Amino acid sequence: MSNSQDSSDALSEPESVAETVSNTPRPIDDSMFASLKERDYMFLWIGMLGSAFSMNMQLVAQGWLVYEMTSSAVSLTYVTLAFMLPQVIFSPIGGVLADRIKKKGIIGWGPFANGLATLVMAYYVLSGEVTFAHFIWMGLFNGTVMALSIPARTAFIPEIVGESLMFNAMAFNTASWNLARILGPALAGFMIAIFADGDTSSSFGVGLVYIVLAVLYLVSAFTVLPIKHKGTPTSNSDKSPLNDLIEGIQYVIKSKIVGGLILLSIFPFLFGISINTFLPAFNRDVLQGGPDDLGLLMTYMGVGAIGGSLMLAKLGSLKNKGYWVLITSVMWGLGVAAFAITTNFNLAALVIGFIGLVSAINMSMNRSLVQLQVSQSMRGRVMSIDMMSHGLMPLGVLPISYLVDNVSIQVGLVTSGIILVVLTIVTGYLMPQIRAIDKGYLADST
Repeated sequence: MSNSQDSSDALSEPESVAETVSNTPRPIDDSMFASLKERDYMFLWIGMLGSAFSMNMQLVAQGWLVYEMTSSAVSLTYVTLAFMLPQVIFSPIGGVLADRIKKKGIIGWGPFANGLATLVMAYYVLSGEVTFAHFIWMGLFNGTVMALSIPARTAFIPEIVGESLMFNAMAFNTASWNLARILGPALAGFMIAIFADGDTSSSFGVGLVYIVLAVLYLVSAFTVLPIKHKGTPTSNSDKSPLNDLIEGIQYVIKSKIVGGLILLSIFPFLFGISINTFLPAFNRDVLQGGPDDLGLLMTYMGVGAIGGSLMLAKLGSLKNKGYWVLITSVMWGLGVAAFAITTNFNLAALVIGFIGLVSAINMSMNRSLVQLQVSQSMRGRVMSIDMMSHGLMPLGVLPISYLVDNVSIQVGLVTSGIILVVLTIVTGYLMPQIRAIDKGYLADST
C-alpha cells in the first residue's frame, strides 16, 4: 500500500492537498517493519542510510588524521564546531524552505552537493596537500548543506507514512544512522590501518575513505528520484519568509511540550555526544588503541544503537513516554561517566554499546513526540529549530575539551556525563507537562 501520488498529479494540483496523508484513514500496521512497506519511505530510508554511512566513516577518517596532525583535543572540537555552527545559522532557513517549496528537490540536491565537495576533499588528502584549514572548510560546507536539507527530510517522513507509523518510521530513521555506525566506522578504520601499513601518519587510506564517502553521498542523492511523493506544502503562504520563521519560533516558545522536548534534546547534544568528539583521543591515550580499535568502538556504539532503534520500532504504543524520555537521558549521562573511567577495551566496548542503545531510544522518541504535536504546515520550521538547537553542541564540548587538554580526558567525560544527568533531572522536575506525556498522540501542546 502506498500513499504517494503520481508526478502528473502533483503538477496538476499545486496545492497538492491530496498529498496530505496524515489525515488519510488507514489500517494500523503494528509490525516491526511497517513503515518500510511504504515504497516512498523505503527509498527515502535507503538514501538516509547512504548519507549516514558517509558521515560515520568521515568521523573516523577526519578524527584520526586531524589528531595525528595536531595531537590536540581542542583541534577536534574546532572541526566539530565548523560542522555544527552552520546548523545554528542556516537551519531556520532550511525549515522555512521545507514549509514553502517541494521537499523532494531539497533532499535530492543536498547529498549531491556534499558528494561533489567530498571528491574535492579526497583530492587534497591523496595529493598530500591537505591542511587543518581544509577540514574546517569541509565542515562548514557539510554543515550548511545539512542545515538546509535535513528539516525537509525529517518533515517529509510523516507526510509519507502517516501519524500512526511515526514512531516506527522515526525508529528506522535513527536505525539508518545507527546501522551505519556498525559497519561504517569499522570499514573506515580498517581501510586506514591497512593502507597505512604501519605508518599512522599516512594520509593515503584517509583519501580512499573520502572517495567512498563521495560515492555514498551521490547514491543518497539518486535514490530520491524514484520517490513519487513530492512533499508539496499544504498551502501557499502569503507571508514573508521572515514572518514564517518568526511564527515557528513563537510556536516553540509558547508550546510547553514542544519547547520542553526540544530543550531535553539540547542537553544530550551539549553533554552526551561529547563522547563522539573525544573518542579518537580516548582510544589512543587511555586505551592505547589504533585506528582499527577506534572503528570497533564506534561499531559497538552502533550495535547498541541499532538495538535501541529496533526496540522503539515495536514500542509505538508504549505508555508514559514522557518519563521514558527523561529516564533514557539520565541513563545516557551515567553511561558517559562510566565509560570515562574504563581502561579495558572490552569493558569500554560494553559501556559504549549501552550508550548507543539508550541514546537511540531517547533521540527517536523525542523527535517523534515533537512531530506529533505540530501540524504538517509547521513541521519544517519546528524541526529546523530543533536542529538549530543541536548546533549549540560546541558550547558544551568546548569547555569540556579544555578539561581534557589541561586535566585529563577521564575528568572531562565524567564531568560531561554528570552535567547531563543533573540538567535532565532538574528539567523533569520543573516541567510536569513533559512527565504527563503518555502515548504522545493526544498530548496537550499548549
